[in-house]
Amino acid sequence: MANEVCFRTLHLDKPYSLESYLSVGGYSYWNKILTEKIPPEQIIEELKISGLRGRGGAGFPTGLKWSFMPRNTPGQKYVVCNSDEGEPGTCKDREIMRNNPHQLIEGMAIAGYVVGATAGYNYTRGEFYEPIARFEDALIEAYQAGLLGSNIKSSGISFDLYSATGAGAYICGEETALLNSLEGKKGRPRFKPPFPAFKGLYGRPTNINNTETYASAPVILQHGGQWFKNLGTEKSGGTKLFCISGHVKHQKVMEIGLGTPFKDVLEMCGGVRNGHKLKAVIPGGSSSKILTGEEMLKVTMDYESIAEAGSMLGSGAVVVLDETTCMVKTLARLADFYYEESCGQCTPCREGTGWLARTLHRIVAGEGKPEDIDTLVRVATNIEGNTICGLGDAAAWPVQSYINKFREEFVYMIENGGKSIVDQ
Repeated sequence: MANEVCFRTLHLDKPYSLESYLSVGGYSYWNKILTEKIPPEQIIEELKISGLRGRGGAGFPTGLKWSFMPRNTPGQKYVVCNSDEGEPGTCKDREIMRNNPHQLIEGMAIAGYVVGATAGYNYTRGEFYEPIARFEDALIEAYQAGLLGSNIKSSGISFDLYSATGAGAYICGEETALLNSLEGKKGRPRFKPPFPAFKGLYGRPTNINNTETYASAPVILQHGGQWFKNLGTEKSGGTKLFCISGHVKHQKVMEIGLGTPFKDVLEMCGGVRNGHKLKAVIPGGSSSKILTGEEMLKVTMDYESIAEAGSMLGSGAVVVLDETTCMVKTLARLADFYYEESCGQCTPCREGTGWLARTLHRIVAGEGKPEDIDTLVRVATNIEGNTICGLGDAAAWPVQSYINKFREEFVYMIENGGKSIVDQ
């Protein structure tokens, strides 16, 4: 089941080349579109059958999202790929660009055809030098092969694709902040509605998806929606890329079927490092609520199971923490990140993230007060749901969950002048 979708070229000598991609059936569905003019509604229906959901974190059904675009609206429309990948712990999308860029290109071209767009942009985090170079080399190959451009293969279908780079701001992973950045503006989120499907890039209808989402589409359409769905569960269809980091023996990016038990994933990574005990797991990127090791060993890696446990699958970034981890110091480090990355547009986030970071560092420095714990929860609760974008929630949820699951560690550190409970 592994490596059947986004990583299907990994076994080849040069998995990133056009030759390798063609050898596994790459561009076959795009060529079918060019010759047969497959109805866009048929493609959307196949994606709905597959159960493919947004792989960037939100998990919104892809077929439904593509259907929102007003295809028959006159004028320019766009497709945009979010390859910004700034969520701590997440390192999967760059691997698609590094090892299978042509599949991303084909997925974006198909999306362009479905939604009636003739231009697309892949927006990538500027630090990803090698993945960007691989993607741009693949673009050149695709153009030279006559797979992109105007009136492709005399089909009457046109699609141009461009590479764009950001400057590393976490906030630009939010779709409307990304669009502002693409337009040369400050990367700050927009009010919604209007949603990008109706007023996106340059004020035109725009479809935005994550790298993994676009890259999954060609394989789904080549083999059928039901085939993909059967690789996962009834409600969470297909495979997903997971980034396993933290205190495991072998850190890796792996493609597995949704619904795989976490304990099996942990075993695939060689277990917890050096024989230590599993203490906690961040299951879906740093913004997801933390789960205890006991809770995590009961879940399967899919949207529903992790949601029932009280967290979210998110981007698929799984961070394993053993019993040597100080949860207070870990949270303080996360709070620094969200404070640094707040764009400052919304007062609750701009001011609240600073309060969270400063209070946590005061506790770590041995200057904490008993009332600080409830103050942290109160500030986080006042941030949650009161900002234009989700960064406020992303900053609040770790604070709420770490204190909820490991309150005794915060109490201990305050009562013992900054000493951690793990140092007893």
